Amino acid sequence: MSLRFCIIALFTAMAFVGCQNDSANSSDSNKPKARGTLGEIILVIDSAKYAGPVGDALKEIFESDIEGIIREESMFYMRKVDPRKMTRMLRMASNIIFVTTFDDKRPGSRTVANQFSPESIEKSRADSSLFMLRNKNEFAVGQEVIYLFGENEDELITNMKANKDLLQSIFSNKEKEILGKALFNRINGEGVSKLAEKFEVSVKLPASYQFVKEEENFLWFRQPTIGVDKPDISLFFYQTTYEDESQVFPENIIKLRNEITKPNIYGDPEVPESYVIIEKQIPPAFKNIRLDGQYSVEMRGSWKTNNLTMGGSFLSYTVVDEAKGKIFYMDGFVYYPNEAHRASIREIETILQATQFELKTESE
Repeated sequence: MSLRFCIIALFTAMAFVGCQNDSANSSDSNKPKARGTLGEIILVIDSAKYAGPVGDALKEIFESDIEGIIREESMFYMRKVDPRKMTRMLRMASNIIFVTTFDDKRPGSRTVANQFSPESIEKSRADSSLFMLRNKNEFAVGQEVIYLFGENEDELITNMKANKDLLQSIFSNKEKEILGKALFNRINGEGVSKLAEKFEVSVKLPASYQFVKEEENFLWFRQPTIGVDKPDISLFFYQTTYEDESQVFPENIIKLRNEITKPNIYGDPEVPESYVIIEKQIPPAFKNIRLDGQYSVEMRGSWKTNNLTMGGSFLSYTVVDEAKGKIFYMDGFVYYPNEAHRASIREIETILQATQFELKTESE
């Protein structure tokens, strides 16, 4: 399916996101597999446009710092490429964004704009809300390609900022999809059973996570490392009675986590003062979401041991199951001194967000 045909179909249908190529399309069988580092985006844009307000808006969307993490790390890593220098190898990248405005006569912007037909440009001008085309597997299988466009820079910037969450989710969901295939290739069956029996939930626990500790309403698993060149990631789970909505207020979720970790998780079990608590110097970030249909509160923040010997980043979900009258708390935290935590937090996010709260029978 050609890009011009796809764009015309998009505007004719007045669709917001655009048409998408199906990865199962027979034409994809002749395409190479996409390649690239997780979190990397190839940004195809004229250099002057990137140096101006459009570039600033793109950085704000895709290179904003991850909230709550112990040190500054970008959500994604953008690699700028001049449109006239897009090689065959670059077109095989996993994530690509093409950017242009139709009033820009500079060579780089015209190179991108020339991929649009005159009819599609006119339809875009007639409806300023149309600003994006999503075209999966355009040059390689397993690829995410989007085109961001507008009549002028003000129009494009307004649309991008209004749809910041959507733009971020396109690439974050793609990253979690790739991670999930690797993480869930081998499962810790015994751990999955423990979680199901204790909490009546289905957690896809990768085989690399080993059982550490069990207490009443508490389970802890850890992915240990032999050396210091890899992150040490832990997952723990807790359940309590749901009484009222105040339990999911931010201050009470902070209190809950500290109440769980203080008697159960230590930097050194031989040192009682090394229990884990939330780092207050970096305020946690909260967001309301739905996990498997259940109302949940996401918390991202930093942790430390009470005696300041260890610290790191964490991600948690407080899930309300009103039908069962329960609050299910699940949390992942990473210890990786002086190294980036982005990949570890994304791994935790991928695992925890795959949780299902209705156990399926063998016949289902």
